[in-house]
Amino acid sequence: MLLVEDNDADIILTCAVLADAGLDKHLALARDGAEAISFISKKKQYAKKDTPDLIFLDINLPNVSGKEVLEFIKKNQEYAYIPVIMFTSSELEKDIFDCYGNGADLYLNKSNSMSSFYKVVKTIREFTEKHFLN
Repeated sequence: MLLVEDNDADIILTCAVLADAGLDKHLALARDGAEAISFISKKKQYAKKDTPDLIFLDINLPNVSGKEVLEFIKKNQEYAYIPVIMFTSSELEKDIFDCYGNGADLYLNKSNSMSSFYKVVKTIREFTEKHFLN
């Protein structure tokens, strides 16, 4: 899996969510959109990395936005099959529509409460069970 996130606090939160969902094994990190594209397309130091089976992608990233990374993934036949979960603090309708319109598989808001946190964990667990255990 690949987590694309630039904020240290959100990295810690997301890792906790993934650990709680049992998905924290083999997790790679990209801190901006350009690094994510290099990782996915196996450029430079990422040449020997495995292609991720699942991508957790923030929208607000430096250099290249999460929306641009999503568009790169879904418009490239070589990577379009990779499920992408937008995991972001944005609740803007435009962002939600843009992401689903560009092929996002799931759009989740980062939680700021424990009850929201567990809803996110449950949703991620259900999504991965549906897509990876069938």
